[in-house]
Amino acid sequence: MSPSGSRPSTPQARSHSHSHSSSPHQPSTSSRLKHAHAPGSPHRDNSPSPPFHTPATTLPLPLNPFDSEQRTHRVDENSHPSPATSTPFRPQHWRNYSTHNCSQAQGEPCEHGRFSPKIRPTSPPTSVSSTLDGHTHLGHGGRYPRGQSIVGGVNVVLGDAVGDTVFGDGNIFGDRGENGKRLGWSEGWRRWWEGGSDDKNGSGRKTVMSTTRWLATTHGIKNKRRMYLVYYFPFLQWVTQYRWAFFKGDLIAALTMASFYLPMSLSYASNLGHIPPINGLYSFVFNPFVYALFGSCPQMVVGPEAAGSLLLGSVIKSSINGGNHGDDDDAMNARVAGVVTGMAGAVIFIAGITRLGFLDSVLSRPFLRGFISAIGFVILVDQLIPEMGLGHLAKHVGGAIHGSSLDKIIFLVENVKNAHGLTCAVAFGSFAVIMVCRELKRRLQPRIPSVAYVPDRFIVVILSAVLTWHFGWDKQGLDILGDVKSSTGSPFPFRFPFIPSHMHHVREAMSTSFLIALLGFFESSVAAKSLGEGGNRHGEGLQGMSLSANRELVALGVANVVGGCFMALPAFGGYGRSKVNAATGGKTPMSSILLSIITVICILFLLPYFYYLPKCVLSSMISVVAYSLIEEAPPDILFFARLRAYPELFLMTLIFLATVFYSLTLGIALGIGLSLLAVVRHATKPRIQILGRVPGTSPPQFENAELSPERVESVEGCLIVKIPEPLTFANTGELKNRLRRLELYGTTAAHPALPRVRDPQHNSNVIFDVHGVTGLDGSGTQVLREIVDGYVERGVRVFFCRCPREESAVWRLFEGSGVVARVGGRRHFVRSVEEALRMTELERLSGEDFA
Repeated sequence: MSPSGSRPSTPQARSHSHSHSSSPHQPSTSSRLKHAHAPGSPHRDNSPSPPFHTPATTLPLPLNPFDSEQRTHRVDENSHPSPATSTPFRPQHWRNYSTHNCSQAQGEPCEHGRFSPKIRPTSPPTSVSSTLDGHTHLGHGGRYPRGQSIVGGVNVVLGDAVGDTVFGDGNIFGDRGENGKRLGWSEGWRRWWEGGSDDKNGSGRKTVMSTTRWLATTHGIKNKRRMYLVYYFPFLQWVTQYRWAFFKGDLIAALTMASFYLPMSLSYASNLGHIPPINGLYSFVFNPFVYALFGSCPQMVVGPEAAGSLLLGSVIKSSINGGNHGDDDDAMNARVAGVVTGMAGAVIFIAGITRLGFLDSVLSRPFLRGFISAIGFVILVDQLIPEMGLGHLAKHVGGAIHGSSLDKIIFLVENVKNAHGLTCAVAFGSFAVIMVCRELKRRLQPRIPSVAYVPDRFIVVILSAVLTWHFGWDKQGLDILGDVKSSTGSPFPFRFPFIPSHMHHVREAMSTSFLIALLGFFESSVAAKSLGEGGNRHGEGLQGMSLSANRELVALGVANVVGGCFMALPAFGGYGRSKVNAATGGKTPMSSILLSIITVICILFLLPYFYYLPKCVLSSMISVVAYSLIEEAPPDILFFARLRAYPELFLMTLIFLATVFYSLTLGIALGIGLSLLAVVRHATKPRIQILGRVPGTSPPQFENAELSPERVESVEGCLIVKIPEPLTFANTGELKNRLRRLELYGTTAAHPALPRVRDPQHNSNVIFDVHGVTGLDGSGTQVLREIVDGYVERGVRVFFCRCPREESAVWRLFEGSGVVARVGGRRHFVRSVEEALRMTELERLSGEDFA
């Protein structure tokens, strides 16, 4: 740079200033930017000093991250001030150059390289169509510029949607127009629906708004409340895009799913849930319809699953064992099912309202795989009893019905000689036919996609019922479904699950309902993520639908609360069912609505035709599902074994054995407990790193010394610690111990029994690289202050580099807690590790000169 301090103002001059020529470059005239910051200039920035200072005028400043030139900052050309009197370098100048001073100093576009204050558009702003207000102007977006989230407490707690919609400006109760007069009711309602006035209210002061509302106002979206309504009620978005071209595919998909899954729902209800079979059909009447209104994944279809049905059956078994009602009391069993389903829906609905969409990440993959595989094994063993015709005998043997899988295996081995031959032939024959068709469809579908439309399970159900009627197998000892009707006689009985008389069931079902909700949401999220948002790049399907975990929680919660009122099985999004929907032509939620309509028709008119359906055929269909749950485990086991991930394999095996040989309750408790312990352990472990300098790099680079100690060298007299994560109450508990290990051993991997091996002289200066500390809470700040106090009392100099800007919450906590003052003021907060090392050397030399 030129001695005068001016910067090159042309590309030629800039390139010349970067060359290594011995002749100095002296521009003929000073730049306008220099005049703008000259003493006495009205554009000169006189803002107070930020938390970065240059230590001395003889040392070059570190590189400006927005500039390619290195500058030496001097107060005066002919003086050499001491470090105590040196003028601070102000990083705010970077921002001021680009946003204020440079634009005022120059009338034309600025030519200061990366300091350029403006990006001039080459064309006018683009307008695009909007589903809300006709069109909106596209721009850069961004955050509300008036400080850090200047919104009311309602927005912080409840979110922008509730804060802006319910409590925002422009309410109908006394809003005023631009002239200060009170608005009438009609105008008040209109103003409230559109989102209120955004410029001024009746008092003339500016409205403080959320970032969402500010962006909507800035970009021309007028009807803000409708914007939120369309987002949280997706039916309003997709129904306006629906075309008759979608109807054929949706209808075929609904018919295909009905033929596959309506018989399955009868099986889940009677064999797994221990409730009347018709209650399984209710899960396809109400839940898909409600999800079509609130769900954010157009092609996902909700319905009962084997795992949820089995867990619900375990609650009913516990209630029977507790003496609350008899085994044959279908009405009470259905009421308990309604309580469990309603509670699962309430849990997941509350999770959605409180924005807990991350809950699907709480359970570890080994737990889920071990538990789901165990459920498949438990179901397979359970269904062997009705498939062998031993159901009547099992009722008189303790543990055969309500015992563990081990008890049932022992019962089967002891009574295999008593198996009913016709029942075994029909059950295992149906199982073999379904498995063969399943394998043939898997192999033929890549070449003949239409094979997916063949309703093989529906054909098995129809043939078995016809053969049973024709040959009179029911008179030969084959159990049939019989009359399929509601326990109350009404086709759609309504009973609110949360009434005082059901409170004892609520206490029994709390933990199981929570697990049903968690497992159901996990499977639904997997299905939703695999299916996507319904549209594609060719414009087919619905456009503009966006997936949201929290909205999925709300949709599934409302669907199950409604289903619980009709005593249905818990219903969630199934991956296989949703893939069938997509593969057979379903593109919109209308396929779910049509499925609900077909189920209603089935309940009202077709139930008598299920009279001769053999129960063992339903058990065979469930056994196929159980087999599919188990066959997913070997690939995961091989994957973890190849990685030698023995803790994951141990967890998977432990949960599987506990569930199979003891009970579902123990498997649930063990799996959730170990998963939460793993999450807590991971969250509370500090991840601090000791940095070393990479030799031969210019400018110097620093890397983790523990990953590759042979590539780095230690810096004499300095301990450089990188904190790559936010500091909270969770991970600061062990921070002191980890730092102590770095001081004693130079690594966190050494056992604390080892005596000190690191020279204390190498800890004379501690440099914290806090670039990764993007968040800080009160507990973390307190621990950090205690650490700084300990170092200062021992005479250790403490420096912080790459600290967040002074406008950030992290810097405010640094200042408010006294950390800044305790380490020696703002001059100990620098921009890089390199600058911090120069500061340590400067203070060491200054201390020796003073002595």
